[in-house]
Amino acid sequence: MLLFAACRTVFRLMIDIAIDPKFSFHSQPLTDDDVQQVADQLGRTPRGLVSILIRSDIGLPVVIQVASLIDAKPFPTLIWLVDKKINYEIDQLEAAGVIAQYQTNVDESLELQAGLAQDHQNYIDLRKQLMPPEHQAELQSLGYMETLDKRGIGGIENFTRIRCLHTYYAAHLIQPNTIGAMIEAQWQSLGISFTHFS
Repeated sequence: MLLFAACRTVFRLMIDIAIDPKFSFHSQPLTDDDVQQVADQLGRTPRGLVSILIRSDIGLPVVIQVASLIDAKPFPTLIWLVDKKINYEIDQLEAAGVIAQYQTNVDESLELQAGLAQDHQNYIDLRKQLMPPEHQAELQSLGYMETLDKRGIGGIENFTRIRCLHTYYAAHLIQPNTIGAMIEAQWQSLGISFTHFS
């Protein structure tokens, strides 16, 4: 219970102050080495890879951006977490059942529900901002744009439900969000931190 009270405190701080992205990011042309590094992190060749938004201190991919249109189909998950260390720790949280705990916390708080709704809208806005005009035009012509505009972090349509923590945390590293703040509060309580990227 104390943990979730701390999460609410973190959330209040998030909405009381203007927050910049956790890490400055910008797209650069991808190299063959970039694509291979992402494939090594994922264990497969990435589809629709657009850019590496965050790198580790030694240059390895941490967060990537993928296209919103792949093979003439909409792809709502814009931002992916590919760092193995962070993914492992999130796997441990999910295995421990924290999604259900977080969901209960959100269900009991109108404040957190409002925060989640804003997080998803921010993600939708970012997707539009990063989407090339030609992709937006094709999505419009295919009749997918309206549907995509209703899909937030991880492609979620119900903005009060929590699914994959990896997608929330990937988004959090670009735009701070409610679930990402909960994850970091929990890691802090467990003494877990990451120093391999900044």
